[in-house]
Amino acid sequence: MAQKHRVVILGGGFGGLAAAQKLKRAPVEVTLIDRRNFHLFQPLLYQVATGSLSPGDIAAPLRGVLSSQKNTQVLLGEAVDVDPQAKRVILLDGGTFEYDTLVVATGSQSSYYGNNSWREWAPSLKSVEEATAIRHKILYAFERAERADAPEEARAWLTFVIVGAGATGMELAGALAEIARETLRHDFRKINPQEARIILMEGASRVLTAYPEDLSSKAEKLVTGLGVEVHKGVMVTKIDSDGVAFKRGDSTESFAAKTVLWAGGVTTTPFGVKLAQNTKAETDRSGRIKVNPDLTIPNFPDIFIIGDQANSITEKGQSLPGVAQVAMQGGAYVAKAVRSRLEGKRDLPPFHYFNKGDMAVIGRAAAVANIFGMHISGLPAWLIWLFVHLMYIVEFQSRVVVFVQWGFEYLTFSRGARLITGAAATDSVGKSGAMGNMGDGR
Repeated sequence: MAQKHRVVILGGGFGGLAAAQKLKRAPVEVTLIDRRNFHLFQPLLYQVATGSLSPGDIAAPLRGVLSSQKNTQVLLGEAVDVDPQAKRVILLDGGTFEYDTLVVATGSQSSYYGNNSWREWAPSLKSVEEATAIRHKILYAFERAERADAPEEARAWLTFVIVGAGATGMELAGALAEIARETLRHDFRKINPQEARIILMEGASRVLTAYPEDLSSKAEKLVTGLGVEVHKGVMVTKIDSDGVAFKRGDSTESFAAKTVLWAGGVTTTPFGVKLAQNTKAETDRSGRIKVNPDLTIPNFPDIFIIGDQANSITEKGQSLPGVAQVAMQGGAYVAKAVRSRLEGKRDLPPFHYFNKGDMAVIGRAAAVANIFGMHISGLPAWLIWLFVHLMYIVEFQSRVVVFVQWGFEYLTFSRGARLITGAAATDSVGKSGAMGNMGDGR
């Protein structure tokens, strides 16, 4: 009996999972490898970081999701190398897997722009561990402010700085403002949480630079309405235990803050670097590999790259963004390409991304959305955001839990997952170096 075509998928995020699911009835053997045993719904990770949801609400076991697919095997492991000539993937534990088609969906990791020492004091938001570390850091700050001996010490603990005003930064800022203004307003006796200072820093001239200017302006108005200070056109030069130093024009300034959160850019994973080296592929500044119109690496038609790892250029010469929709559509396209090749068809049309729009939530009944060219803000955008995110959560049970939790939070401002977990509480707790990691393998 002839061996079936072997498809190895690296990464069980949006792209990798979509590719595996679309190959359900294909005459292939699918092996999905991820260093985690779960699919993580990253767009809601900030809600874990701010105590609205628990990690289990936004994660689904990969084996459970794919249990009905008899042609699919799920394995726990981390890819660290690849031999494109021998068509073999090497894992961290020394395991090797041969493939006929390789689908790389290993995602990205946070970029500190060469200042990796900042990671110790400013955790990013790419994994469950980092989300719970941030939750720890935020809640612990209020606890330490309550015990502060001097007003200036309390102010430092009640000052929160978020670096980066993209979607993640805006979401974190809005959620933090609601925690301080509403959720914790009656919980302390010595401090007033409503006096917390929340600072959002952005190097560009406006927030949400990927959005149209009118939505960017509305988003800034919404977040400042929650009491968030927005500082644009600034460049961070130092982050340590005392706070943040930055340049604004020719002047150097600083904020004394015990809590700094990183919502800056992203870069490729170590496996992405190795793949680019071994295939001699061209990369962009973030390390993303430039792919052909069919999402394959030049000179390697058996290796597909989807999601954050791919630099896919549109017909208009623009790079596709690293968002879930691009990854999911890329995964579906790759599955279709594999099927077509097995049927002897080699002329599949180029990958075309259908942009359904972009959304960013700012806070309670406040969001901005660009849906099929329509610019929406406020409550209507927030309702659309709720519906879309509920529909894309993988497990039905999680959809119900999240819906109930959101409804309760909307009525009461309560956040049920306000737990300080992890290492023992010390002034250095929350360092992402101790509790976080380099990404979520997506």
